[in-house]
Amino acid sequence: MTDSIIDLGPQTRVVARLVEGVTDEQLREVTPCPGTAVRNMLGHLLGLSVAFRDAARKDLGVMTDTAPDTGASDIGPGWREDFPKILDGLAEAWRDPAAWTGMTRAGGIDLPGAVAAAVVADELVIHGWDLAVATGQPYEPDPVALQSSYGFLLAATQDPSRGGGIFGPVVPVAEEAPLLERALGLSGRDSGWKP
Repeated sequence: MTDSIIDLGPQTRVVARLVEGVTDEQLREVTPCPGTAVRNMLGHLLGLSVAFRDAARKDLGVMTDTAPDTGASDIGPGWREDFPKILDGLAEAWRDPAAWTGMTRAGGIDLPGAVAAAVVADELVIHGWDLAVATGQPYEPDPVALQSSYGFLLAATQDPSRGGGIFGPVVPVAEEAPLLERALGLSGRDSGWKP
């Protein structure tokens, strides 16, 4: 994880570009998450962006109390217009140093602000990759967010109470592999996944 405040703006812009590149025809395509179509991944990204924006603001309520369910998430009308505004709001909320202090809540779980920031950086990096490979788009995550994601995932795999990776069993990756591939492996993803 990270000991210092990071700007999520570069990674939210990466995700916003990916969202903009999704065609209506691709909404039913599969993603690396079993049972999750592109439209569900978009719904999940939208929901988590609102939830973690609210978590940063310590504005606790329905969105921060709702447990994530990627497969059940979906997009509604206006999602193309909503995404850039919500992603900008998410990045802006985490620029406030107060977001990183004290306790907050996301997914119905109470956690320190700095841990919530690491979680959302990880979600943006890993699900950004999911969306990119599912829709055939190039993907280059923000290096700072990627480093945060990797640190978070590595710490999670070393926690015996988790029983392995957060998103699935760890996929072995060579130590000399690029950082994104190593993060994907820790998240339970095969970096060679194809639709």
